[in-house]
Amino acid sequence: MNKTITERDKEVIWHPFTHLKHAAAPIHIVKGSGVYLFDDKGNKYIDAFSSWWVNLHGHANTYIADKIHEQALQLEQVAFSNFTHTPAVTLAERLLKHLPANQAKIFYSDNGSTSVEVALKMTLQYHMNTGRQRTKIIAFENGYHGDTFGGMSVAARNVFNKAFQPLLFDVVHIPVPIKGKEKETLTALEEALKPDDACAFIFEPLVQGAGGMVMYSPAILNSIYSLCKKYNCLVIADEVMTGFGRTGKFFATDNCEQKPDIICMSKGITGGFMALGATSCTQQIYNAFIADDKVKTFYHGHSYTANPIACAAANASLDLLEKPETQQQIKFISDFFGQMKNKLENNPAVIECRHIGTILALELKSNEATTYLNPLSDRIAGYYLKHGIIVRPLGNVLYFLPPYCISEADLKQLESCTHDFLKTL
Repeated sequence: MNKTITERDKEVIWHPFTHLKHAAAPIHIVKGSGVYLFDDKGNKYIDAFSSWWVNLHGHANTYIADKIHEQALQLEQVAFSNFTHTPAVTLAERLLKHLPANQAKIFYSDNGSTSVEVALKMTLQYHMNTGRQRTKIIAFENGYHGDTFGGMSVAARNVFNKAFQPLLFDVVHIPVPIKGKEKETLTALEEALKPDDACAFIFEPLVQGAGGMVMYSPAILNSIYSLCKKYNCLVIADEVMTGFGRTGKFFATDNCEQKPDIICMSKGITGGFMALGATSCTQQIYNAFIADDKVKTFYHGHSYTANPIACAAANASLDLLEKPETQQQIKFISDFFGQMKNKLENNPAVIECRHIGTILALELKSNEATTYLNPLSDRIAGYYLKHGIIVRPLGNVLYFLPPYCISEADLKQLESCTHDFLKTL
């Protein structure tokens, strides 16, 4: 008797973020189309979290697929150290048109974690190259910046990195400037900056993703930028999750008057088709690496840096993202979630309802504290799965972050299922 894919999977695969002893068998997905995923039994699911926040335009988008096919037949890979190619240059030019005006150069890598790692190494070596030995890094509490060692170090100390904490470098963590705590944040930041030894401040603009979709106002970021500039501390915006329209604007930092020195990008950059990371920086940072002394070279790279096929996918995704129809759809989703928030925020089962752009999050009441390990997570995911919706709660925080192609009927299904689920709490 032939084994199923699920049975074969169990014998050979180690899945990420999975409680191995008690995990249910993975669902065998055989096809994607638009906002839907289909399993081997013919069940159809709404992908309500964009397959870990990466899918912008829907699954198996034919436009992006065709562009990938065209590029694969022309050039699939070339070392990016002393060679270049059109898809990478074109993508960098296009990204810089959307990024803040102070951004001048694009450095490619493989994913969100590596884009952050690049940013951290850039700032540390920038100060070394300019004759200042600065190594202190400041970050928000509750943050998440990926699973490489630099990314784990600047993130909150929690279940994601507990096993590695003795090896992580020290970081000064300051309070998240949620409503009512803005002054506390600024006070803590200035105290950390006063010794005049801070290398960089890194943050997730407006939304802390894996930390529970915690949101704060863009106004406070202008004050944070000003303080960092006063003390010559570089500012890194981790836009891995918030970039490419998720907050309603192209980048979350578009909501701020002042701009960061470095911006990290990944997730939706290729529309969910290929792995790709990008880190942008100012001309001032780039210039610090131009020297006769080879020691000042930025010795960082990846085998698949600026992979032509990944860059082609990203260019195709930008083609779609720049269309007026897509921007209208982003606004439609944002408006729908805004109305949904108004209906749900006073529900007795909800602690807090948070919304920005195409992201809606509900912190649900539970017998345990709000954490990633809150057992309500399994109950939420199981309920929605039975109703044809895939969500991946952050503990007792239920959130929706769908592809931009989602229809009004599908959004209404999310809303109806949510109302029904809250009645069970």
